[in-house]
Amino acid sequence: MNKKGLSEADIKAKFITPAILKAGWDELTQLGREISFTAGRIYVKGKLTARGKKKFADYILFYKPNMPIAIIEAKDNSHSVSGGIQQALGYANTLDIPFVFSSNGDGFHFHDKTATDGLIEKVLILDEFPSPEMLWEKYKQYKGIESKKQEEIVAQEYFQDGTGRAPRYYQQIAINRTVEAVAKGQDRILLVMATGTGKTYTAFQIAYRLFKSKAKRKILFLADRTALVDQTLRGDFRHFKDAMTVIKKKIVVLDGKETLVSSKKRGIDTADKAYDIFLGLYQGLSNSDPEVPDAFKDFSRDFFDLIIVDECHRGSAKEDSKWREILQYFNTATHIGLTATPKETEEVSNIHYFGKPIYTYSLKQGIDDGFLAPYKVVKVTLDIDAEGWRPSKGFLDKAGNPVEDRIYNRTDFDKNIVVEERRKLVAHKITEFLKGNDRFAKTIAFCIDIEHAEGMRTALANANADLVAQNSKYVMQITGDNEEGKRELDSFINPSERYPVIATTSKLMTTGVDAQTCKLIVLDSNIASMTEFKQIIGRGTRINEEYGKTYFTIMDFRNVTDLFADPDFDGDPAMIKQVNEDEDLGGADEETPDDPVTGEGGEEVEFPDEPEMPEVEGGGPIKEEPKIKVRVDGVQVKILNERVQYLDADGKIITEDLRDYTKKNLIKHFKSLDEFLTHWNSADQKKALIEELEGQGIFFDALKEEVGKDFDLFDLICHVAYDSKPLTRKERANNVKKKNYFTKYGEKAQAVINSLLDKYADDGLLTIESTEVLKLDPLNKLGTPIELIKAFGNKAQYMEAVKELEKELYQSA
Repeated sequence: MNKKGLSEADIKAKFITPAILKAGWDELTQLGREISFTAGRIYVKGKLTARGKKKFADYILFYKPNMPIAIIEAKDNSHSVSGGIQQALGYANTLDIPFVFSSNGDGFHFHDKTATDGLIEKVLILDEFPSPEMLWEKYKQYKGIESKKQEEIVAQEYFQDGTGRAPRYYQQIAINRTVEAVAKGQDRILLVMATGTGKTYTAFQIAYRLFKSKAKRKILFLADRTALVDQTLRGDFRHFKDAMTVIKKKIVVLDGKETLVSSKKRGIDTADKAYDIFLGLYQGLSNSDPEVPDAFKDFSRDFFDLIIVDECHRGSAKEDSKWREILQYFNTATHIGLTATPKETEEVSNIHYFGKPIYTYSLKQGIDDGFLAPYKVVKVTLDIDAEGWRPSKGFLDKAGNPVEDRIYNRTDFDKNIVVEERRKLVAHKITEFLKGNDRFAKTIAFCIDIEHAEGMRTALANANADLVAQNSKYVMQITGDNEEGKRELDSFINPSERYPVIATTSKLMTTGVDAQTCKLIVLDSNIASMTEFKQIIGRGTRINEEYGKTYFTIMDFRNVTDLFADPDFDGDPAMIKQVNEDEDLGGADEETPDDPVTGEGGEEVEFPDEPEMPEVEGGGPIKEEPKIKVRVDGVQVKILNERVQYLDADGKIITEDLRDYTKKNLIKHFKSLDEFLTHWNSADQKKALIEELEGQGIFFDALKEEVGKDFDLFDLICHVAYDSKPLTRKERANNVKKKNYFTKYGEKAQAVINSLLDKYADDGLLTIESTEVLKLDPLNKLGTPIELIKAFGNKAQYMEAVKELEKELYQSA
């Protein structure tokens, strides 16, 4: 058989798959074919979004379901046997798989990460493909799984609910690594997973496998928000059914007075001890009243075998906290910390307690994989925030008292002093944005404190009086002290509930709120903590395509997004811009670059038409000390006219002048004008060169805004970097028309070239480089694309004519 003429699919069907099956791999339970392991990054262009390509492996081999141990990349026989090994290694590194193969149907190129004899790669004939048992034995040695008991724990199967739901690849890695660590006796474990990536589902599968293998029989899931416990109870942990209970406080009468104590006060009765899985608030296990013993001491020190600490960046990170006291009391148990944002300061450290993370799945990776929503940033800078405000002599507050004579700035507003006009302007800009996009887009406004959240609710209600008149729950304050608001929290996060639409909050919703359809996050609080910033960003990162949630927008009134420049931040925005005083935010979400968006492989991402969205129907308390604030009105507040800020290729905010930044960056690539012209003229397609420069941090769209929209990208580069006098696109097009160089073509072809020049003058070079331009006005009036190409002979001759046209356009440079 001549293998060279076979397709890759034929090579797999006739040679690779039979060799795998012959080695003893079960086709139904162990052999996975063409498995996609990412969702495809979401690209944003204006209001439209499109998915990039998914990553998929030709074969993944599983020892047991969700326990991958080998990956195979297939190629057709025109490639060598090792032709796919580098691609397979890249996938294997992502998927945490130790055995990597490439095949062209002649045999297998085997890369063995577990090799100890120095022979990490070798070639096998088809009949030498290893069996499941052979690879499993090597896997156990590699992972340090030595005893039969350890193997029983590691090989314990996942929970299956019959729906076909399976963990995503990163959840699989987190679960498998944790179970392996517990099997080997590690008793302090830290998992770092970005908000929205399924930490609770991951925790459930870990708890289930350890429980079923009998490695851990008594398990406590510990949280510090009622909402977190409720979500866990109703979510995946519900599968524990009657084996699970929730530890709560209740009121009992002691010495003639009502007292809050644990439901386990005065010992655990037989029924309580029969439970295996406990969900509890740390507040429910401890007592602030020194007269009442801590409830966790009702349990013996060795009662729990495993404690899972949700959001462990908060209380348990502090050595002197009640969290830590509870964990120290149950110090014989294995402790697993879950967080999106591990806290590391001089005073507080998750790593000091739990050790370094055994797995980290970052916000950036989640966005790249298409499991988390990308986001845009709109920065609004108010004059009194940036420049400060000083009261005039004798200025009185709303109570008639003189206002202290000093300069008030961003950190003062809404914390120490309330400027009514500032709140009204913030509410106006939020409303303006929603009116221009979707007035029923779920929105969270993060405020300084409870009073500020209350005041912003009023300001937003007044700014949206028409919709509030229809339903008073359009805007709601959801804070720890507001019972009505807290009761509406579930409705806010439920995608099928229309109201509330806008939630004003301070601390309550910074974490543990699964707001799947939140499309707008407003930052009007002075957030300096990277941990808190990441948690807040996480309120918007979930995707819900059924309800049109594929990206979200951050509106920043306090320069909080300067934290993007922090080296600890790991997820760059799709767009970041500032607005000027006269700019209407109604169309901010429609903004889009002129040039096409390209995916990882350089292919242009096609965006669908804007979809019609379907109609939709229908925590533990956080106490804040009341603070007396100065209240003033009659202060003029404006939006400053500031230049746009951008992120460079490394995700750092550019603080220098955009022209200076661009010139420095271009000269780094092309030391002289002659060197640039050589690269430009030799490029088969100018689009590829432009995309390369954009990928390295050149912002052509921003440069057009600053230098002039009528200039070609070529002229922008020559002018900004090398001080050449620029020509407009129209001037270049007219220069070519004057030469009449295209009279050598027939009448139809001349008309096409003339229209291409007009199109270039309007839209630029990148538009005419693609044959898609033949479908656009005015060329589509001359005939069909096939007819227009035939005017030149064939497609190759048409493309040659376009190249000659480009040469003529830039001949005068």
